[in-house]
Amino acid sequence: MSEALVVNECFGPTVQGEGPSAGRRCGFVRLGRCNQACTWCDEPQTWAWDRFDPETELQSLAVDNVVATVEAMDVDMVVVTGGEPMLQQHRGLEALLRALKSRGARVEIETAGTIAPSMADGLVDQWNVSPKLANSGNPVDRRYKPDVLRTFEATGSAIFKFVVCGPSDLDEVAAIVDECGLTDIWVMPEGTDAATLARRSADLADDVVKRGWNLTTRLHILLWGDARGR
Repeated sequence: MSEALVVNECFGPTVQGEGPSAGRRCGFVRLGRCNQACTWCDEPQTWAWDRFDPETELQSLAVDNVVATVEAMDVDMVVVTGGEPMLQQHRGLEALLRALKSRGARVEIETAGTIAPSMADGLVDQWNVSPKLANSGNPVDRRYKPDVLRTFEATGSAIFKFVVCGPSDLDEVAAIVDECGLTDIWVMPEGTDAATLARRSADLADDVVKRGWNLTTRLHILLWGDARGR
């Protein structure tokens, strides 16, 4: 019997909207549940049960069924996101990754970086690690795990993407980068509409460049707005 995953949605083909792979054609597997509660979260249907019904939003799907859904998208890159995918690394996630890699797919996993990976090496081409800042509203002991971030850095396949509301957040990013020895840093403005993204990107760009980091927008928001499944 195939292992199962708790899934919110699978969609594609579309494009990766964020980070160094922005614009690449891909499919998404969005897993349910999260160990954070960001005030600005744009996918609260994966965890905010005071606003959403888990019976409606989540379903248990056999890994074989998820793989079949992705295969129908005819994509060569798959992004596993959430929620927090690492909550399911000891369930069906490793089986999903093995199946995708056996089919030649490039695999990216998006994570908040609070749960260290313990799966076999070679299953993830890129970890998109997004440590949460104070602007997320999460208590620091929940959102910030320095040893876990160092573990991701040591994989050699992680990028670190910080959601920033304005220039005042960048010193907090720098403190985390310095303490954990992180490299390949990406700063992304928080926002779910094009005007907010444009304004915040302009406010951040010069300072981000001066610090030797990279700036990413949110391409899917610019193209389709704050629509689910795009």
